[in-house]
Amino acid sequence: MTNSADQSWEHAGHGLPSSEPDLNTTAIATGLQLPTGFTAIAGDPDLGPAITTNLARVEKKLREAIANSDPLADATSRHLVEAGGKRIRPLLTLLCAHLGDASLPAVVQAAVVVELTHLATLYHDDVMDSAPFRRGAPTAHEVWGNSVAVLTGDLIFARASILVSELGSRALGIQARTFERLCLGQLHETVGPRPDEDPLAHYLSVIADKTGSLVAASGQLGAIFSGADEAYEALLVEYGEKVGVAFQLADDVIDVTGIKVKSGKSPGTDLREGVPTLPVLLLRKAARDGDQSAVELLTLVDGDLSSDEALAAAVAGLREHPVTAQSWVVARTWADEAIAALAPLPEGVVKASLTSFAHAVVDRSS
Repeated sequence: MTNSADQSWEHAGHGLPSSEPDLNTTAIATGLQLPTGFTAIAGDPDLGPAITTNLARVEKKLREAIANSDPLADATSRHLVEAGGKRIRPLLTLLCAHLGDASLPAVVQAAVVVELTHLATLYHDDVMDSAPFRRGAPTAHEVWGNSVAVLTGDLIFARASILVSELGSRALGIQARTFERLCLGQLHETVGPRPDEDPLAHYLSVIADKTGSLVAASGQLGAIFSGADEAYEALLVEYGEKVGVAFQLADDVIDVTGIKVKSGKSPGTDLREGVPTLPVLLLRKAARDGDQSAVELLTLVDGDLSSDEALAAAVAGLREHPVTAQSWVVARTWADEAIAALAPLPEGVVKASLTSFAHAVVDRSS
């Protein structure tokens, strides 16, 4: 680092602590396991090693980006990175980059930016939701308090902003608009639908902003910085928006079906916290339409769920009610629309992997 801006960045705390271990990309790559839906990548003799190597570079640069010479900032920033994660968003950036020249250095940096942005939102979301755990570890606000957790999220987003600024004004604009949508999605979720607003439409809008927007930006940035055909960008944005919504819809259905082993999510968490999800919204609609079984189940769902027994009964009731099957249909419809958006892409492992991922996010019920 030679210019004054870089020196100011170092003075602000960026830089490796004196005890920072050497991060070997090859060692990281050896330990990587691709998420469900991306098995076609691993089986491709060219794409597999290229994706794995670049994903390892992303992991290395992530840890370098959040490293801080201030011990507290370093510990809080590392908290979620070291807890793991599927790295789906940077993986999508790297995969979509293979529609162009994926070896360009900016591709890895763009992938780091989307994951840093995602991590920043998790710190904020956990405070908003009072979540006790994230990725199997106590959340940052449980360890250091709300203020430190929020400030850590801000710090990580600042690091993402520094990196994206080096990619140019277009990338900066995409990231800024995406972060605006992430914030608006959280705001609208917090205040709920307006009196004249359809609750289901409000819910879909929230998850499009909170989840779909960043997934869409991930694929778009991969296409841009690999020099892929500009016509692919709009397709990847549409795909990302819709597969992101499908993913969150499926996650919400999983909460009321009791699939804990595969998803890692404790059944009924959203029910207990009163978070509106698709099955409950459909249940309320069924009750309004005169479905007596929905009316009876809604009494249980809206009751006191503080005890494990009451929560288990509500989960079991929702799992067996037709609204859960209807919810899976809705989620799969979004996934199917995401796949349809890919039609103009050239046939190959990239398209096949994106298609497989869309199927995988909504096939977690069995």
